Amino acid sequence: MGQSKNRYGLFTAITMIVGICIGSGIYFKSDNILTATGGSVFFGILLFLVCAIAVIFGGLCLSSLASRTDLPGGIITYADVFVSKRLACAYGWFQTFIYYPALTVVVAWVVGIYTSILFNLKNTLEQQVLIGFAFVIICFIYNTLSPKFGGMFQDGATIIKLIPLFIIAICGLIFGDPVAGIKHFSTGEVAAAGWITAIAPIAFSFDGWVISTNIQHEVKNSTKNMPRALIFAPLFVLLAYLLYFTGMCFYVGPEKVLELGDESVTFAATRLLGSNFAKAITVFVLISVMGTVNGVVLGFIRLPYSLALRKGMMPMASKLSKVNKKLDIPVVSAVFAFILSIIWMTIHYFTQKYQLLPNSDVSEIAIACSYAIYIVLYYQVFRFFRKKEIGFVRGVICPIFATLGSALILYGSLMLPNYVDISLFGRSIHFKLVLIYFGIDALVIIISQLYYRPKKHLN
Repeated sequence: MGQSKNRYGLFTAITMIVGICIGSGIYFKSDNILTATGGSVFFGILLFLVCAIAVIFGGLCLSSLASRTDLPGGIITYADVFVSKRLACAYGWFQTFIYYPALTVVVAWVVGIYTSILFNLKNTLEQQVLIGFAFVIICFIYNTLSPKFGGMFQDGATIIKLIPLFIIAICGLIFGDPVAGIKHFSTGEVAAAGWITAIAPIAFSFDGWVISTNIQHEVKNSTKNMPRALIFAPLFVLLAYLLYFTGMCFYVGPEKVLELGDESVTFAATRLLGSNFAKAITVFVLISVMGTVNGVVLGFIRLPYSLALRKGMMPMASKLSKVNKKLDIPVVSAVFAFILSIIWMTIHYFTQKYQLLPNSDVSEIAIACSYAIYIVLYYQVFRFFRKKEIGFVRGVICPIFATLGSALILYGSLMLPNYVDISLFGRSIHFKLVLIYFGIDALVIIISQLYYRPKKHLN
Protein backbone atom coordinates (compact mmCIF):
# COMPACT_ATOMS: atom_id res chain seq x y z
CA MET A 1 0.00 0.00 0.00
CA GLY A 2 2.08 2.77 -1.48
CA GLN A 3 2.26 5.71 0.90
CA SER A 4 0.32 4.04 3.69
CA LYS A 5 3.18 4.15 6.17
CA ASN A 6 2.78 7.93 6.37
CA ARG A 7 -0.98 7.79 6.91
CA TYR A 8 -1.48 7.45 10.69
CA GLY A 9 0.50 8.79 13.61
CA LEU A 10 0.87 7.65 17.20
CA PHE A 11 -2.16 9.68 18.27
CA THR A 12 -4.45 7.86 15.80
CA ALA A 13 -3.08 4.47 16.91
CA ILE A 14 -3.87 5.39 20.52
CA THR A 15 -7.30 6.86 19.74
CA MET A 16 -8.18 3.76 17.70
CA ILE A 17 -7.58 1.52 20.73
CA VAL A 18 -9.28 3.92 23.14
CA GLY A 19 -12.08 4.59 20.64
CA ILE A 20 -12.88 0.92 20.09
CA CYS A 21 -12.70 -0.02 23.78
CA ILE A 22 -14.79 2.90 25.03
CA GLY A 23 -18.12 2.41 23.31
CA SER A 24 -21.56 1.69 24.69
CA GLY A 25 -20.43 -1.04 27.09
CA ILE A 26 -19.28 1.10 29.99
CA TYR A 27 -22.42 3.24 29.95
CA PHE A 28 -24.80 0.30 30.14
CA LYS A 29 -22.88 -2.38 31.99
CA SER A 30 -22.47 -0.71 35.39
CA ASP A 31 -25.75 -2.16 36.65
CA ASN A 32 -24.79 -5.65 35.39
CA ILE A 33 -21.52 -5.43 37.30
CA LEU A 34 -23.23 -4.27 40.49
CA THR A 35 -25.82 -7.03 40.19
CA ALA A 36 -23.06 -9.63 40.00
CA THR A 37 -21.22 -8.13 42.98
CA GLY A 38 -24.29 -7.80 45.19
CA GLY A 39 -24.20 -4.00 44.90
CA SER A 40 -20.59 -3.72 46.05
CA VAL A 41 -18.73 -0.82 44.41
CA PHE A 42 -15.50 -1.95 46.05
CA PHE A 43 -15.72 -5.44 44.57
CA GLY A 44 -16.72 -3.96 41.21
CA ILE A 45 -13.52 -1.92 41.21
CA LEU A 46 -11.52 -5.06 41.98
CA LEU A 47 -13.13 -6.87 39.05
CA PHE A 48 -12.28 -3.99 36.71
CA LEU A 49 -8.67 -4.28 37.82
CA VAL A 50 -8.68 -8.06 37.38
CA CYS A 51 -10.16 -7.86 33.86
CA ALA A 52 -7.77 -5.08 32.91
CA ILE A 53 -4.91 -7.53 33.54
CA ALA A 54 -5.82 -9.37 30.33
CA VAL A 55 -5.74 -6.12 28.34
CA ILE A 56 -2.79 -4.30 29.92
CA PHE A 57 -0.43 -7.25 30.13
CA GLY A 58 -1.75 -8.56 26.81
CA GLY A 59 -0.89 -5.21 25.26
CA LEU A 60 2.58 -5.35 26.79
CA CYS A 61 3.10 -8.83 25.33
CA LEU A 62 1.89 -7.87 21.86
CA SER A 63 4.05 -4.75 21.99
CA SER A 64 7.08 -7.06 22.21
CA LEU A 65 5.91 -8.69 18.98
CA ALA A 66 4.91 -5.40 17.34
CA SER A 67 8.39 -3.97 17.88
CA ARG A 68 9.88 -6.83 15.83
CA THR A 69 7.84 -6.49 12.61
CA ASP A 70 6.09 -3.83 10.55
CA LEU A 71 4.35 -6.24 8.14
CA PRO A 72 0.57 -5.90 7.61
CA GLY A 73 -1.86 -8.20 9.35
CA GLY A 74 -1.63 -7.59 13.09
CA ILE A 75 -2.41 -10.80 14.99
CA ILE A 76 -2.14 -12.83 11.76
CA THR A 77 1.34 -11.47 11.13
CA TYR A 78 2.45 -12.18 14.71
CA ALA A 79 1.28 -15.78 14.37
CA ASP A 80 2.89 -16.12 10.93
CA VAL A 81 6.26 -14.61 11.86
CA PHE A 82 6.66 -15.92 15.40
CA VAL A 83 4.70 -19.22 15.48
CA SER A 84 3.70 -20.89 12.19
CA LYS A 85 1.92 -20.16 8.94
CA ARG A 86 -0.71 -22.79 9.67
CA LEU A 87 -1.62 -21.07 12.95
CA ALA A 88 -1.72 -17.73 11.13
CA CYS A 89 -4.28 -19.21 8.73
CA ALA A 90 -6.45 -20.38 11.66
CA TYR A 91 -6.24 -16.96 13.32
CA GLY A 92 -7.04 -15.21 10.07
CA TRP A 93 -10.16 -17.26 9.33
CA PHE A 94 -11.46 -16.87 12.88
CA GLN A 95 -11.05 -13.10 12.78
CA THR A 96 -12.32 -12.71 9.21
CA PHE A 97 -15.38 -14.95 9.33
CA ILE A 98 -16.43 -14.66 12.99
CA TYR A 99 -14.81 -12.08 15.27
CA TYR A 100 -14.76 -8.90 13.15
CA PRO A 101 -18.15 -9.22 11.42
CA ALA A 102 -19.91 -10.28 14.64
CA LEU A 103 -18.43 -7.36 16.57
CA THR A 104 -19.19 -4.93 13.73
CA VAL A 105 -22.90 -5.76 13.47
CA VAL A 106 -23.56 -5.90 17.22
CA VAL A 107 -22.06 -2.47 17.86
CA ALA A 108 -23.78 -1.09 14.74
CA TRP A 109 -27.07 -2.42 16.15
CA VAL A 110 -26.40 -0.33 19.26
CA VAL A 111 -26.03 2.71 16.98
CA GLY A 112 -29.58 1.98 15.83
CA ILE A 113 -30.78 1.75 19.43
CA TYR A 114 -29.36 5.12 20.47
CA THR A 115 -30.44 6.83 17.28
CA SER A 116 -34.00 5.70 17.97
CA ILE A 117 -33.78 6.95 21.56
CA LEU A 118 -32.31 10.30 20.54
CA PHE A 119 -34.99 11.09 17.94
CA ASN A 120 -37.86 9.42 19.85
CA LEU A 121 -38.44 6.94 17.04
CA LYS A 122 -40.38 3.71 17.36
CA ASN A 123 -37.70 1.58 18.96
CA THR A 124 -38.36 -1.76 17.23
CA LEU A 125 -35.72 -4.38 16.50
CA GLU A 126 -36.29 -3.97 12.75
CA GLN A 127 -35.70 -0.23 12.95
CA GLN A 128 -32.63 -0.64 15.13
CA VAL A 129 -31.11 -3.14 12.70
CA LEU A 130 -31.93 -1.02 9.63
CA ILE A 131 -30.37 2.12 11.15
CA GLY A 132 -27.34 0.14 12.24
CA PHE A 133 -26.96 -1.43 8.82
CA ALA A 134 -27.26 2.00 7.16
CA PHE A 135 -24.40 3.26 9.32
CA VAL A 136 -22.32 0.19 8.44
CA ILE A 137 -22.77 1.03 4.74
CA ILE A 138 -21.73 4.66 5.31
CA CYS A 139 -18.78 3.59 7.46
CA PHE A 140 -17.46 1.14 4.86
CA ILE A 141 -17.85 3.72 2.08
CA TYR A 142 -15.89 6.57 3.67
CA ASN A 143 -13.21 4.30 5.13
CA THR A 144 -12.66 2.89 1.63
CA LEU A 145 -12.91 6.07 -0.42
CA SER A 146 -11.23 8.34 2.12
CA PRO A 147 -9.19 6.42 4.71
CA LYS A 148 -7.74 9.66 6.09
CA PHE A 149 -11.26 10.82 6.91
CA GLY A 150 -11.80 7.53 8.74
CA GLY A 151 -8.71 8.23 10.83
CA MET A 152 -9.83 11.80 11.51
CA PHE A 153 -13.31 10.59 12.54
CA GLN A 154 -11.66 8.12 14.91
CA ASP A 155 -9.63 10.91 16.53
CA GLY A 156 -12.64 13.21 16.88
CA ALA A 157 -15.06 10.52 18.09
CA THR A 158 -12.61 9.39 20.74
CA ILE A 159 -12.22 12.90 22.16
CA ILE A 160 -16.01 13.51 22.11
CA LYS A 161 -16.88 10.19 23.75
CA LEU A 162 -14.62 10.98 26.71
CA ILE A 163 -16.65 14.09 27.59
CA PRO A 164 -19.63 12.37 29.30
CA LEU A 165 -17.31 9.85 30.96
CA PHE A 166 -15.25 12.50 32.70
CA ILE A 167 -18.18 14.87 33.42
CA ILE A 168 -19.99 12.17 35.37
CA ALA A 169 -16.75 10.91 36.91
CA ILE A 170 -15.66 14.34 38.16
CA CYS A 171 -19.13 15.42 39.33
CA GLY A 172 -19.63 12.10 41.06
CA LEU A 173 -16.36 12.39 42.94
CA ILE A 174 -16.98 16.05 43.88
CA PHE A 175 -20.73 16.12 44.57
CA GLY A 176 -21.33 12.46 45.37
CA ASP A 177 -20.93 10.49 48.59
CA PRO A 178 -17.90 8.18 48.28
CA VAL A 179 -18.31 6.83 51.82
CA ALA A 180 -21.90 5.75 51.26
CA GLY A 181 -21.07 4.40 47.83
CA ILE A 182 -18.13 2.29 48.93
CA LYS A 183 -19.41 0.96 52.25
CA HIS A 184 -22.19 -1.18 50.74
CA PHE A 185 -20.44 -4.52 50.84
CA SER A 186 -21.68 -7.94 51.81
CA THR A 187 -19.65 -11.07 51.17
CA GLY A 188 -22.86 -13.10 51.33
CA GLU A 189 -24.49 -11.02 48.60
CA VAL A 190 -21.39 -11.23 46.44
CA ALA A 191 -21.23 -15.00 46.74
CA ALA A 192 -24.94 -15.40 46.08
CA ALA A 193 -24.85 -13.11 43.04
CA GLY A 194 -22.29 -15.24 41.21
CA TRP A 195 -19.66 -12.51 40.82
CA ILE A 196 -17.68 -14.39 38.16
CA THR A 197 -20.40 -13.58 35.61
CA ALA A 198 -19.43 -9.89 35.88
CA ILE A 199 -16.30 -10.82 33.90
CA ALA A 200 -18.33 -11.05 30.66
CA PRO A 201 -19.74 -7.47 30.61
CA ILE A 202 -16.41 -6.01 31.71
CA ALA A 203 -14.58 -8.01 29.03
CA PHE A 204 -17.04 -6.70 26.44
CA SER A 205 -16.34 -3.13 27.63
CA PHE A 206 -12.60 -3.61 27.18
CA ASP A 207 -12.73 -5.60 23.96
CA GLY A 208 -11.45 -4.41 20.59
CA TRP A 209 -8.03 -3.11 21.62
CA VAL A 210 -6.16 -5.68 19.52
CA ILE A 211 -7.91 -4.52 16.31
CA SER A 212 -5.50 -1.59 16.15
CA THR A 213 -2.68 -3.98 15.19
CA ASN A 214 -4.27 -4.31 11.72
CA ILE A 215 -3.19 -0.77 10.83
CA GLN A 216 0.34 -1.24 12.19
CA HIS A 217 1.89 -1.17 8.70
CA GLU A 218 0.18 2.20 8.10
CA VAL A 219 1.47 3.83 11.29
CA LYS A 220 4.48 6.11 11.13
CA ASN A 221 7.55 4.52 12.75
CA SER A 222 5.34 1.52 13.62
CA THR A 223 7.97 -0.56 15.41
CA LYS A 224 8.14 2.16 18.08
CA ASN A 225 4.70 3.79 17.95
CA MET A 226 2.55 0.62 18.04
CA PRO A 227 4.22 -0.72 21.21
CA ARG A 228 3.70 2.70 22.79
CA ALA A 229 0.03 2.71 21.77
CA LEU A 230 -0.52 -0.86 23.04
CA ILE A 231 0.90 0.13 26.44
CA PHE A 232 -0.56 3.61 26.97
CA ALA A 233 -4.08 3.16 25.56
CA PRO A 234 -5.21 0.22 27.79
CA LEU A 235 -3.96 2.05 30.88
CA PHE A 236 -5.93 5.14 29.85
CA VAL A 237 -9.08 3.06 29.22
CA LEU A 238 -8.79 1.44 32.67
CA LEU A 239 -8.44 4.86 34.32
CA ALA A 240 -11.46 6.24 32.43
CA TYR A 241 -13.60 3.21 33.33
CA LEU A 242 -12.70 3.31 37.02
CA LEU A 243 -13.40 7.04 37.23
CA TYR A 244 -16.78 6.66 35.51
CA PHE A 245 -17.87 3.59 37.48
CA THR A 246 -16.97 5.10 40.84
CA GLY A 247 -18.29 8.55 39.89
CA MET A 248 -21.64 7.11 38.80
CA CYS A 249 -21.98 4.97 41.93
CA PHE A 250 -20.96 7.81 44.26
CA TYR A 251 -23.26 10.38 42.63
CA VAL A 252 -26.35 8.26 41.94
CA GLY A 253 -25.73 5.55 44.53
CA PRO A 254 -25.28 1.82 43.84
CA GLU A 255 -28.88 1.02 44.85
CA LYS A 256 -30.22 3.60 42.38
CA VAL A 257 -27.95 2.31 39.60
CA LEU A 258 -29.33 -1.19 40.20
CA GLU A 259 -32.88 0.16 40.18
CA LEU A 260 -32.54 2.27 37.02
CA GLY A 261 -30.36 -0.13 35.07
CA ASP A 262 -29.53 1.24 31.60
CA GLU A 263 -31.29 4.53 32.40
CA SER A 264 -28.81 5.48 35.15
CA VAL A 265 -26.62 7.55 32.81
CA THR A 266 -29.64 9.61 31.68
CA PHE A 267 -30.78 10.02 35.30
CA ALA A 268 -27.34 11.26 36.35
CA ALA A 269 -27.16 13.74 33.45
CA THR A 270 -30.68 15.07 34.15
CA ARG A 271 -29.90 15.43 37.84
CA LEU A 272 -26.72 17.36 37.05
CA LEU A 273 -27.96 19.99 34.58
CA GLY A 274 -31.48 19.12 33.44
CA SER A 275 -33.17 17.31 30.54
CA ASN A 276 -31.37 19.26 27.79
CA PHE A 277 -28.05 18.15 29.20
CA ALA A 278 -29.33 14.57 29.30
CA LYS A 279 -30.15 14.88 25.58
CA ALA A 280 -26.60 16.06 24.93
CA ILE A 281 -25.27 13.05 26.83
CA THR A 282 -27.29 10.77 24.52
CA VAL A 283 -25.64 12.50 21.54
CA PHE A 284 -22.21 11.90 23.05
CA VAL A 285 -23.00 8.24 23.69
CA LEU A 286 -24.23 7.85 20.09
CA ILE A 287 -21.01 9.36 18.75
CA SER A 288 -19.13 7.08 21.13
CA VAL A 289 -20.73 3.98 19.64
CA MET A 290 -20.24 5.28 16.09
CA GLY A 291 -16.55 5.70 16.86
CA THR A 292 -16.39 2.08 17.97
CA VAL A 293 -17.99 0.87 14.73
CA ASN A 294 -15.60 3.08 12.76
CA GLY A 295 -12.58 1.61 14.52
CA VAL A 296 -13.69 -1.97 13.92
CA VAL A 297 -14.43 -1.31 10.24
CA LEU A 298 -11.10 0.50 9.89
CA GLY A 299 -9.35 -2.73 10.84
CA PHE A 300 -11.82 -5.14 9.21
CA ILE A 301 -11.47 -3.83 5.64
CA ARG A 302 -7.75 -4.63 5.76
CA LEU A 303 -8.10 -8.12 7.22
CA PRO A 304 -9.02 -10.20 4.11
CA TYR A 305 -6.25 -8.30 2.27
CA SER A 306 -3.69 -9.20 4.95
CA LEU A 307 -4.72 -12.84 4.86
CA ALA A 308 -4.71 -12.95 1.04
CA LEU A 309 -1.11 -11.70 0.94
CA ARG A 310 -0.18 -15.06 2.42
CA LYS A 311 -1.17 -17.13 -0.61
CA GLY A 312 -2.56 -20.52 0.23
CA MET A 313 -4.55 -19.17 3.17
CA MET A 314 -7.52 -17.48 1.50
CA PRO A 315 -9.83 -18.10 -1.48
CA MET A 316 -9.64 -15.46 -4.27
CA ALA A 317 -6.27 -14.37 -2.91
CA SER A 318 -5.18 -12.73 -6.19
CA LYS A 319 -8.20 -10.38 -6.11
CA LEU A 320 -8.29 -9.73 -2.37
CA SER A 321 -4.60 -8.81 -2.27
CA LYS A 322 -4.89 -6.09 -4.92
CA VAL A 323 -4.62 -2.48 -3.78
CA ASN A 324 -6.45 0.26 -5.68
CA LYS A 325 -3.66 2.59 -6.83
CA LYS A 326 -5.82 5.70 -6.71
CA LEU A 327 -7.30 5.10 -3.26
CA ASP A 328 -4.31 3.16 -1.88
CA ILE A 329 -6.83 0.78 -0.27
CA PRO A 330 -7.58 -2.93 -0.97
CA VAL A 331 -11.09 -2.27 -2.32
CA VAL A 332 -11.98 -5.92 -3.02
CA SER A 333 -10.99 -6.76 0.56
CA ALA A 334 -13.29 -3.99 1.81
CA VAL A 335 -16.19 -5.30 -0.31
CA PHE A 336 -15.58 -8.84 0.96
CA ALA A 337 -15.64 -7.59 4.57
CA PHE A 338 -18.87 -5.72 3.86
CA ILE A 339 -20.55 -8.85 2.44
CA LEU A 340 -19.60 -10.77 5.59
CA SER A 341 -21.12 -7.95 7.65
CA ILE A 342 -24.39 -8.29 5.73
CA ILE A 343 -24.46 -12.03 6.46
CA TRP A 344 -23.78 -11.51 10.15
CA MET A 345 -26.29 -8.67 10.44
CA THR A 346 -28.91 -11.11 9.10
CA ILE A 347 -27.82 -13.78 11.60
CA HIS A 348 -27.87 -11.23 14.43
CA TYR A 349 -31.38 -10.08 13.48
CA PHE A 350 -32.86 -13.57 13.58
CA THR A 351 -31.11 -14.50 16.82
CA GLN A 352 -32.59 -11.40 18.48
CA LYS A 353 -36.00 -11.67 16.78
CA TYR A 354 -36.60 -15.25 17.88
CA GLN A 355 -34.56 -15.14 21.09
CA LEU A 356 -32.21 -17.86 19.89
CA LEU A 357 -29.51 -16.46 22.18
CA PRO A 358 -31.29 -15.40 25.40
CA ASN A 359 -29.59 -12.47 27.19
CA SER A 360 -26.74 -12.61 24.72
CA ASP A 361 -25.65 -11.74 21.16
CA VAL A 362 -23.57 -13.19 18.34
CA SER A 363 -20.33 -11.52 19.45
CA GLU A 364 -20.18 -12.87 23.01
CA ILE A 365 -18.18 -16.07 22.69
CA ALA A 366 -16.13 -14.72 19.78
CA ILE A 367 -14.65 -12.27 22.29
CA ALA A 368 -13.87 -15.02 24.81
CA CYS A 369 -12.34 -17.24 22.09
CA SER A 370 -10.14 -14.41 20.90
CA TYR A 371 -8.56 -14.13 24.36
CA ALA A 372 -7.91 -17.88 24.39
CA ILE A 373 -6.18 -17.56 21.02
CA TYR A 374 -3.87 -14.80 22.27
CA ILE A 375 -2.35 -17.15 24.85
CA VAL A 376 -0.27 -18.87 22.14
CA LEU A 377 1.25 -15.51 21.23
CA TYR A 378 1.99 -14.71 24.87
CA TYR A 379 4.03 -17.90 25.02
CA GLN A 380 6.15 -16.63 22.13
CA VAL A 381 7.09 -13.61 24.24
CA PHE A 382 8.23 -16.02 26.97
CA ARG A 383 10.43 -17.72 24.35
CA PHE A 384 12.15 -14.36 23.75
CA PHE A 385 13.10 -14.37 27.42
CA ARG A 386 14.47 -17.90 27.17
CA LYS A 387 16.62 -16.71 24.26
CA LYS A 388 17.73 -13.77 26.44
CA GLU A 389 16.30 -11.26 23.96
CA ILE A 390 14.14 -9.45 26.55
CA GLY A 391 14.15 -9.05 30.33
CA PHE A 392 12.36 -10.95 33.10
CA VAL A 393 9.45 -8.51 33.49
CA ARG A 394 8.55 -8.32 29.78
CA GLY A 395 9.40 -11.97 29.09
CA VAL A 396 7.96 -13.75 32.15
CA ILE A 397 5.76 -11.54 34.32
CA CYS A 398 3.79 -10.04 31.42
CA PRO A 399 3.00 -13.37 29.67
CA ILE A 400 1.95 -14.98 32.98
CA PHE A 401 -0.48 -12.22 33.95
CA ALA A 402 -1.78 -11.87 30.38
CA THR A 403 -2.48 -15.62 30.27
CA LEU A 404 -4.18 -15.60 33.67
CA GLY A 405 -6.36 -12.67 32.59
CA SER A 406 -7.35 -14.39 29.36
CA ALA A 407 -8.13 -17.64 31.18
CA LEU A 408 -10.34 -15.76 33.66
CA ILE A 409 -12.32 -14.10 30.86
CA LEU A 410 -12.79 -17.46 29.16
CA TYR A 411 -13.94 -19.04 32.43
CA GLY A 412 -16.32 -16.18 33.18
CA SER A 413 -17.93 -16.55 29.75
CA LEU A 414 -18.37 -20.29 30.27
CA MET A 415 -20.23 -19.58 33.51
CA LEU A 416 -22.88 -17.43 31.79
CA PRO A 417 -26.35 -18.98 32.37
CA ASN A 418 -27.24 -19.43 28.69
CA TYR A 419 -29.15 -22.65 28.17
CA VAL A 420 -31.50 -24.01 25.53
CA ASP A 421 -33.71 -27.10 25.50
CA ILE A 422 -32.97 -29.36 22.53
CA SER A 423 -35.27 -32.24 21.57
CA LEU A 424 -33.23 -35.28 20.51
CA PHE A 425 -34.72 -38.74 19.89
CA GLY A 426 -37.84 -37.78 21.81
CA ARG A 427 -35.86 -36.54 24.81
CA SER A 428 -35.37 -32.95 25.92
CA ILE A 429 -31.74 -32.03 26.61
CA HIS A 430 -30.78 -28.97 28.66
CA PHE A 431 -27.84 -27.73 26.57
CA LYS A 432 -25.48 -24.87 27.30
CA LEU A 433 -25.40 -22.39 24.42
CA VAL A 434 -21.78 -21.40 24.93
CA LEU A 435 -20.78 -24.90 23.86
CA ILE A 436 -22.59 -24.35 20.56
CA TYR A 437 -20.74 -21.04 20.16
CA PHE A 438 -17.38 -22.69 20.73
CA GLY A 439 -18.36 -25.47 18.35
CA ILE A 440 -19.04 -22.98 15.54
CA ASP A 441 -15.73 -21.21 16.20
CA ALA A 442 -13.90 -24.54 16.20
CA LEU A 443 -15.60 -25.56 12.94
CA VAL A 444 -14.34 -22.41 11.18
CA ILE A 445 -10.81 -23.08 12.41
CA ILE A 446 -11.00 -26.72 11.25
CA ILE A 447 -12.18 -25.62 7.78
CA SER A 448 -9.27 -23.17 7.61
CA GLN A 449 -6.83 -26.00 8.25
CA LEU A 450 -8.47 -28.18 5.62
CA TYR A 451 -8.25 -25.34 3.09
CA TYR A 452 -4.66 -24.32 3.93
CA ARG A 453 -2.28 -24.90 1.00
CA PRO A 454 1.29 -24.70 2.36
CA LYS A 455 2.85 -25.39 -1.06
CA LYS A 456 1.17 -22.29 -2.46
CA HIS A 457 2.29 -20.08 0.38
CA LEU A 458 4.61 -17.27 -0.65
CA ASN A 459 6.60 -15.10 1.75
